[in-house]
Amino acid sequence: MNASDLVSVVITTYNRSDALLAVLDGLSRQSDRHFEVIVADDGSRDEHVRPLFESDLAKALKLVHVWHPDVGFTAACIRNRGVALASGSYVIFLDGDCVPELDFIAQHKALAQPDFFVNGSRVLLSPELTQRVLAGSAQICGRSWFFWLVQRMLGHASKLTHLLRLSDAPRRLEREFSWKGIRSCNMGVWKADFERVDGFDESFIGWGHEDADFVLRLHHSGMMRKNGYCATEVFHLWHMEASRNKASQNAQLVEERVKNGLIRSTLGYSQVRLNDNAQITRL
Repeated sequence: MNASDLVSVVITTYNRSDALLAVLDGLSRQSDRHFEVIVADDGSRDEHVRPLFESDLAKALKLVHVWHPDVGFTAACIRNRGVALASGSYVIFLDGDCVPELDFIAQHKALAQPDFFVNGSRVLLSPELTQRVLAGSAQICGRSWFFWLVQRMLGHASKLTHLLRLSDAPRRLEREFSWKGIRSCNMGVWKADFERVDGFDESFIGWGHEDADFVLRLHHSGMMRKNGYCATEVFHLWHMEASRNKASQNAQLVEERVKNGLIRSTLGYSQVRLNDNAQITRL
């Protein structure tokens, strides 16, 4: 992919405007500025939507905000809505609590190639460091190896792989489907390939494995996974884990699809949406 190619960054968020603004701050500092930002909001309350609309960061990035009413965890649906507004030929999915490093866009572009999707990596931050970031007392983008070595020694960062930059190579490829390390919070895919598998499957109810299903169907369609470690890491801000009541049921559905070779969603991106109540705002 050329640096001049437009990339669409689709950010999923829900009732966490402070974390989202930290993510937007990271995007505003990118070395490669040729991208657009679409915030896919899974039903945030007004007190979390309003700070975004009033933010200078949002206006500077000229982001698009798509919101639908809160009916539970429907990440598959709102991601599909976000992609529908994307103008770029390549889409990077990012969660609203994952702060990108300064070369995040540039590294994703460097790894992008036909017939592959990029599965990104993340560095987990502690509650203490997360609070400092959200309070504006700690900047985590563009910091030195010494800063991160101290954070790792103090238990504030889960690993240091983001300090390395490894070139594209066959070792990054996984030709067969694997559950390990699938991260829809940091993933790059060609929009044409997203459309070919009909996006995320909205029949997945509650938290869990809609991203694994998406990756599985990409594999079934003939694509291969490329891992973005030591290139595309993001800093994952700490939060309490969501309810996983439906996780085992969703996992069983993915296991069934491993065997049946399904490619297109049963309830996906291309569906006709009657009485659509999504709200779109361009800042």
